[in-house]
Amino acid sequence: MQLSGKVALITGAGSGIAKATALLMAEAGAKIGALDRSEDDLKETVQQCEAKGSEAIAIAADISQPDQVEQAVKKLVDRFGRIDIVFANAGINGVWAPIEELTPDEWDKTLDINLKGTFLTVKYAAPYLKQNGGSIIVTSSVNGTRIFSNSGATAYSCSKAAQVAFTKMIAVELAPHKIRANVICPGAIDTNISQSTEQRDLEEIKIPVEFPEGKIPLTKGDPGKSEQVAQLVLFLASDAASHITGTEVWIDGAESLLKG
Repeated sequence: MQLSGKVALITGAGSGIAKATALLMAEAGAKIGALDRSEDDLKETVQQCEAKGSEAIAIAADISQPDQVEQAVKKLVDRFGRIDIVFANAGINGVWAPIEELTPDEWDKTLDINLKGTFLTVKYAAPYLKQNGGSIIVTSSVNGTRIFSNSGATAYSCSKAAQVAFTKMIAVELAPHKIRANVICPGAIDTNISQSTEQRDLEEIKIPVEFPEGKIPLTKGDPGKSEQVAQLVLFLASDAASHITGTEVWIDGAESLLKG
C-alpha cells in the first residue's frame, strides 16, 4: 500500500501507536506532520521518518486548545501545501475513580483531550481535506464500545464511545467531498498510555472478572503491538480502503469479546 505524495497529520506522534504509524506511512511515501505536546517528544520520530526517505516536520500543540490546533494545521499546510490523511490518535486515560470521587476538573480534562481534541483536529484539517479528498482515522478503544467492566474508567469510556459517534457523523457529512472517516478500537497494546492513568480507590467498586488462559484469547494474554495497529491505520488511509467509511474496527485479539 503506497501513499506517495500524500501528506499525513498524526497526533500523539511522539510515541506508541502514532509513532509506529508515522514511520510506516513515511516508508509508504507519505510526508508526515508529527504533532505532540512538545517538539522534544518528536525529535526521534521525525529523524526516523527522514531516515526512511520521507519529509517530516515536528509540530508542538495541545490538541485541547483551539488556537494551537489551528496553528498546527496551518504550519503543516504552509510546509507541504495540502493534507490528505488525518490520524487523530492523541489521548489520555485520565483518572479512573468511583463516580462520587471523580472531580469535575478530572472529567473535563479527559473529555477535553480525547473528545474535544479529536473534534478540533478534524475541524481545522477538514477544509484542506476537502480540496482533494482524503481519509480520517480516529483512535477510540475497546473501552466504551465493547468493554464496560473497567470500573472507574467512566470519563475515559464516555470519551471513547463519543468518538465513535463523532466519526460516524462526519463520515456522512464529509462523504460528498470524497473524505472517508473510520475509527479504530484497540484493546491492550504495548504503549505508554498507562503513564497517563491515575487510579484511585477502585477496590471498593471493582467487579471481579476471571479469564481462562489470559485475557486476550488470540495471544493467551500478551498485548498487541503498536506496529500491528499501524498496519490497520495504513490500510484505512490507503486506496485499498476506498469504499470503507463510517466503520469501527476492533483490533484486540478478541479481548473485548471475552471481557464485555
